[in-house]
Amino acid sequence: MNRNALYMIIGALIVVVAGFSYYAYQQEKKPDGVEIQVDKNGLSIQEN
Repeated sequence: MNRNALYMIIGALIVVVAGFSYYAYQQEKKPDGVEIQVDKNGLSIQEN
């Protein structure tokens, strides 16, 4: 295997790990519990 292919594989792995880390961070950032919104459509309640 030549060096360019090795660098591409390592780069792809870094991108995958970074993407998964960002996804996991966004999932942890979501608040737990009940979300209540009041807007022009009225009152809406959603359980997270």
